[in-house]
Amino acid sequence: MTQIQAIIFDLDDTLYPEREYAWSGFRAVAATHQNELGEDQDQTVAGLQRLFDGDNRTRVFDAFLTERFGEIDRPLLEKMIQTYRRHPPVIVPYPDVDAALARWHGKYKLGLITDGRPEGQWAKIDALHLRPRLDHIIVTSDLCKPRTSVSADTAASSAAPFSKPHPRAFEDMARHLGVPPHRCVYVADNLDKDFVAPNALGWLTIRIARPGGVYCDATCSETGQPAQTIQSLDELDPLLK
Repeated sequence: MTQIQAIIFDLDDTLYPEREYAWSGFRAVAATHQNELGEDQDQTVAGLQRLFDGDNRTRVFDAFLTERFGEIDRPLLEKMIQTYRRHPPVIVPYPDVDAALARWHGKYKLGLITDGRPEGQWAKIDALHLRPRLDHIIVTSDLCKPRTSVSADTAASSAAPFSKPHPRAFEDMARHLGVPPHRCVYVADNLDKDFVAPNALGWLTIRIARPGGVYCDATCSETGQPAQTIQSLDELDPLLK
């Protein structure tokens, strides 16, 4: 039986509820742009939440402005997006996370691999106080550094080739931790992309199915099927032995 030496986590809907980040951003947008939006902050937040949980998740602000004014005010849209992306997130980890990280500290190497815009992902990481508790963190967008003259939006786009399911982050993580791939486990939630690369590299893959996760209904290909599924990190210990 293989002895696991490293536990690597996904971030969103694995260590904290992704909706909390969205709700935090919506509150920041409602407060910052209340005068321009012309309505009560609570009404703005409720409207954005409704759209997020509907068919407009990737274009929430576009849909909101269309509903509110009948058209999209492009300068206001850009300001809302920037407020959302740059706001200091108010988020907390799932109830099982802090105890699990404390329990495994010093016993296993601990890491994190996450997709997303670097500014937002690192803000989440810091809000959850993860840097001092993990041995290595990779935001996949950081793996392709742009030229200094490239804008932030272009930078995120140029980094897309190394987002999951690309294997680069997993190879870098195992090498940095000094752990063979077959002694690594990846705990994540998204069946669409999270497990393809670690499966191919020989990692143990475990899906954590958090209630209400943004991608809880995602489907996967044959190569993206996790080896195990759990509902809480408290269920992981027996699988590591």
